[in-house]
Amino acid sequence: MATLKYSVIKDKAQYDTYCKELETLLEGDPVNYEEVELLTLLIEHYDTTNNSFKEMDPIELLKSLMKDHDMRPKDLVNYLGISKGYISDILNYKKGLSKEVIRKLASRFNLSQEAFNRPYKLHVPENRHFRNASMMNFPKEIHPSLV
Repeated sequence: MATLKYSVIKDKAQYDTYCKELETLLEGDPVNYEEVELLTLLIEHYDTTNNSFKEMDPIELLKSLMKDHDMRPKDLVNYLGISKGYISDILNYKKGLSKEVIRKLASRFNLSQEAFNRPYKLHVPENRHFRNASMMNFPKEIHPSLV
């Protein structure tokens, strides 16, 4: 019986080895597309079952994905169809992610929407006088008795 060249990834060391192998295959000429497709499938399966996205807040996850994909904020502006200011506010924890932005990010990075749809603290100076204000994403009128 023939031995398989690749198998389901069982640990981080095997994952790293397969990632390096995939990079080598992609740089080679000619490219063996079936082998690339198989390695990609195995790597994505491992990523899906062993991801640590649940430990990251959505903005840190987004920044990490942008770094991994060599993306700048202006690339997100074009893809998401939103302003540079809104992207800046999101990346600086001043505004939350809308449902539409969450859908587009999940689609772009091939992740579940839950990766971006988790609570995280916003830093809106206008809301500092309110209880749980870090979770609010809009300024509030300050009642005179609170000043």
